[in-house]
Amino acid sequence: MAVSIKGKGKFVARKRRHLRLRKKITGTAARPRLVVTRSNRHIVAQVIDDLAGHTVASASTLEVELRGNDGDKTAKARKVGELVAERAKAAGVESVVFDRGGNQYAGRVAAVADGARESGLTL
Repeated sequence: MAVSIKGKGKFVARKRRHLRLRKKITGTAARPRLVVTRSNRHIVAQVIDDLAGHTVASASTLEVELRGNDGDKTAKARKVGELVAERAKAAGVESVVFDRGGNQYAGRVAAVADGARESGLTL
């Protein structure tokens, strides 16, 4: 199936990179996909089983427990990674495939991965 995204700009380029990544990355029941979605203010992390088509665990800076945390956006992203790792481990997931969502693996996206690793999730 050929999907083409036409146009210029940051959003279109990120979508193109994400589609290119998704050709190779698939989440299974044994090793689901840890997806990171970021905006300018917030970050969302989900652990998704693509074969079953459902979300195993998720965490976001929009949640009440993370909303009041002090610190910069990178510190909040690390907390999101730790929280999603704890919830995934509670659901029985030990290792995941990391999907950066077309974003660069730096800054907040890398902080989510580091936080998940520190909480015991294997990436």
